[in-house]
Amino acid sequence: MAEKNAINRPQVTFLGYGEAARAFVQGWSTTGMPDASAYDIKTEIEGSMRDGKRADYRADGIRGCEDLREAISTVDIVFSMVTADQSHAAAVAAARSGIENSLFLDCNSSAPQTKEASRDVIEAAGGRYMDVAVMSPVHPALHRTRVLASGPHAEEAERVMKQLDMNVSVVEGPVGRASAIKLVRSIAVKGIEAICAEMLAAGRKLGVTDEVLASLDATYPGFGWAGRGAYALDRMMIHGERRAAEMEEAAKMVSCLNLPAAISEAAARWQALVGAMELDPGKPDAKGRADLVIAALDRD
Repeated sequence: MAEKNAINRPQVTFLGYGEAARAFVQGWSTTGMPDASAYDIKTEIEGSMRDGKRADYRADGIRGCEDLREAISTVDIVFSMVTADQSHAAAVAAARSGIENSLFLDCNSSAPQTKEASRDVIEAAGGRYMDVAVMSPVHPALHRTRVLASGPHAEEAERVMKQLDMNVSVVEGPVGRASAIKLVRSIAVKGIEAICAEMLAAGRKLGVTDEVLASLDATYPGFGWAGRGAYALDRMMIHGERRAAEMEEAAKMVSCLNLPAAISEAAARWQALVGAMELDPGKPDAKGRADLVIAALDRD
C-alpha cells in the first residue's frame, strides 16, 4: 500500500461524486484546493453515465479513480457521499479496500442505526469513523454548508474539516447523534415538501388552488405557500429519489423507537413518485409544476 499523506497536507477522496461532493470541490477551488480524488460507481457502467461522470472529474479538476481501492489506499480523509440507501454498502466496500488509518467521514443522510453498523465495519478494518450530517442544501454555501459531526474521533474530524475551511460543529455524543438531529429535522422538511405536492396536485385537479393558498397565507402569515410549494416541487423533481431514500432511513429511525413512522413513510412515497417522473421543473410557479406532476400521473 502506498504511504498516506500527513494530515497537515490534506489528501481527500470522495465515495460518490454527485451534487454535494461537487459543491465542496467548487468551494475549495476558490479558497484552497486539497489534493482531491473521487470514485463513483457510475464509472463502472458503460455508456453515458460513465462518460458523464468522467466529464465531471475533468471539469472540476480532480482525479477520477476507476476502482475503490485506488481511491482509498493513498488518502487520509474519505468523504462518503452516496445515497442514503447505499451508505452502509459503501462503508462495507471501503472496509475491504484499504481504509485502515484513514478518517472516514460518513456524510450520508442515514438512520443512527445505519451509522452505528457502518462504524462497526470501518473501525474493525482499522479506519476511524465519524458521523457527519449535512444540515442544509449545499448551494449557495458550497463547502461552507453547515455540518454536524459526532463520534469518538470528533476532535480530529473537527481539526481536519476546519483545515478544509468547512463550517463544522461537533455534537457531543456517540455516532448517530448528528444524524438523529438531521433526520428528525428532515421529517418536517421533506414532510412539508410531500404535503405541498399532494395539496397542489389535489388543488389543481379541483380548481381551488388560489383559494387554498390564500387561506393558508392568512393562517400562516409570512410562510409564502406558493413559493414554498414551487420550491418543494423543484427539489422533488430533481432529487426526489435521493430524498426518498433519506426518508426511508428516517422511517427506520422512528420505527426503532417503537413509534409510528407514518409521516416519514408517506413522505418517502411522494418523494420517490415525483423523482421517478424525471420532470424538468422549468415552469417557475407552483401551479405550473403541479400541472406537470398531474400530467405525468395521468399518463401512468
